[in-house]
Amino acid sequence: MSFSLDETDLKILTLIQPNSFLTNNELAKKVNLAPSAVLERIKKLERKGIIDGYPTRIKPQALELNLLAYIFIKTNEGPGNASVAKQLSKIPDVLELHHIAGDDCYLAKVRARDPLSLIHLMREKFKNRNILSTKTTIVLETLKETNQLPIPKP
Repeated sequence: MSFSLDETDLKILTLIQPNSFLTNNELAKKVNLAPSAVLERIKKLERKGIIDGYPTRIKPQALELNLLAYIFIKTNEGPGNASVAKQLSKIPDVLELHHIAGDDCYLAKVRARDPLSLIHLMREKFKNRNILSTKTTIVLETLKETNQLPIPKP
């Protein structure tokens, strides 16, 4: 899917991606447009699906979700079958799920309270899902984590 973005669209995206709380008036001043024009551009970016939402980021530690892990998952699904992915994507502890190339089928990003909670997640919520094997990598320290995309300079 191709999107046509002009210089003003890119400026708006650059400003609101890290700070979606900017008021329409503040944004209008920064891009030298009338507030009504900025609002119309934002609505157009939303309609086109370029702006996908305005998420609230919560510190995992506030919910005692101190353990971050990535789990490589190998399934016995045949090509084109995504039933395991559909099941895994419904588990709230699975924050991200990616279909990957290579020996494994999926890569899941999960958060848990501690190693025992991670074991429980894998034993209880991953069971009976046609999973052949898993490999887990536990993150010791997060140096950078963002959902902000690099926006090209106009």
